[in-house]
Amino acid sequence: MSNNENEINESVQQTEEDINALKAVRLGKLNELVSAGSDPFAITNYAVDHHAADVTSSPEEGKTVSLAGRLMSKRIMGKASFAHIMDVSGRVQIYVKRDNLGEEKYDFFKKQLDIGDIIGVKGSVFVTHRGEVSVAVDELTLLSKSLTPLPEKWHGLKDNDLRYRKRYLDLIVNGEVKDTFIKRSKIISAVRKFLDSQGFIEVETPILNTVAGGAAARPFITHHNTLDLEMYMRIAPELYLKRLIVGGLERVYELGRCFRNEGMDIKHNPEFTMMELYQAYGDYTDMMERTEQIYTEAAKAIGLGNKITYQGREIDISTPWRRVTMRDAVKEVTGVDFMSLSDAEANAALEKLGLDPEGKKNAAECMYVAFDKLVESTLIQPTFITGYPVEVSPLAKKSGDGLTYRFEFFINGWEGGNAYSELNDPIDQAQRFDTQRKMAKQGSEDAQAADDDFVEALEYGMPPTGGLGIGIDRMVMLLTDSASIRDVILFPTMKPRGRK
Repeated sequence: MSNNENEINESVQQTEEDINALKAVRLGKLNELVSAGSDPFAITNYAVDHHAADVTSSPEEGKTVSLAGRLMSKRIMGKASFAHIMDVSGRVQIYVKRDNLGEEKYDFFKKQLDIGDIIGVKGSVFVTHRGEVSVAVDELTLLSKSLTPLPEKWHGLKDNDLRYRKRYLDLIVNGEVKDTFIKRSKIISAVRKFLDSQGFIEVETPILNTVAGGAAARPFITHHNTLDLEMYMRIAPELYLKRLIVGGLERVYELGRCFRNEGMDIKHNPEFTMMELYQAYGDYTDMMERTEQIYTEAAKAIGLGNKITYQGREIDISTPWRRVTMRDAVKEVTGVDFMSLSDAEANAALEKLGLDPEGKKNAAECMYVAFDKLVESTLIQPTFITGYPVEVSPLAKKSGDGLTYRFEFFINGWEGGNAYSELNDPIDQAQRFDTQRKMAKQGSEDAQAADDDFVEALEYGMPPTGGLGIGIDRMVMLLTDSASIRDVILFPTMKPRGRK
């Protein structure tokens, strides 16, 4: 096999045998370098004063620059050669000439450097006859040796399973992936900047909880050896954040990881990012405004306007978003006004729609089942759904008729977030927790864990409060046009290879 790896790397699809042979060649080159006293892994730093995009976006011919990045191509042409290096900002062409570097260093560039190596270059900016901004190299340094070849040029890294497992390779060879995660960072920064500007303070609450409260979800369970105590990875930070409202921190938010031991699909990962905020003296209508503002600011941060495209579908995030009660939304789709029916009639209506009540439910609960199964997926444009049943809203204030001051908002048929006028009546909260305990004893998976210490906190007095939770991963999916939640989480949860 030829020692010229570039011929293999750019012309044929690599087999495992090819890769092993190339690794052996690279290791041999490393050993030669070490023997000659030039171990690239011994280098500790390199002075970088420009990135690729700085050079290519505003070229200043004749300007001396120092760059570092990964060698992504080589085109050897006798006494002068072209190559490309890539850094976080993009790629730039370099021009390597024997007369500039000297024969020994030029020979080193031709024979010792491989695609994937990390190099540093210093030289002057110029524009080729073909109009490509380039750097004429005067100094070249090998900063780190790549011992395993990158996925070959033409086929690349396309297998999704491998992309998610080896995200570092995905970021190197698929430029749009790097762009997605840079946008994710900008979105999160924009959310924080907006909330900070509105007088909210960012706080941190426990991830290890003694009560898995704040949402109806199955927790991950662990054991604290010193305390000999069963603990839970948090499913939501809600109850701790509301304790801070009791304590007088009037506007708080937390942006961090939550964990739910449940199913996985294109919208769900067991470990995900949630933003929750709480505003004293506000209510759920204030939270609608906050939601619209957060989405608008996030879109603006990555250069989007009011109309975005998700998987070929246009979505208009112009404000104000549509606001509709669950009652009316269900009636629009099914023709049934559940809240005008008796409980028996509502159960019968649910069955007529082909849905199983799964035990006798009241009219409001039947309405919720119909919404969940038949209506949610139809809500493509941004929509606030209000008027949720008390039974599925144990932390929200009652609005009458068995409903609450609660909304969830939907975009592209997905639930994107949840908000309440927060329940601050400790007596009512204690009674609702008792109801949840009874539901849990009856085997309900929708029951929320009761937190008696939280009830005690409410007994000291919590002001009227609006609370909001937004799933950051789904927001990033929509704004970056990413098909799966795994495309916006750097290291999604994966089963180890070989495990059944």
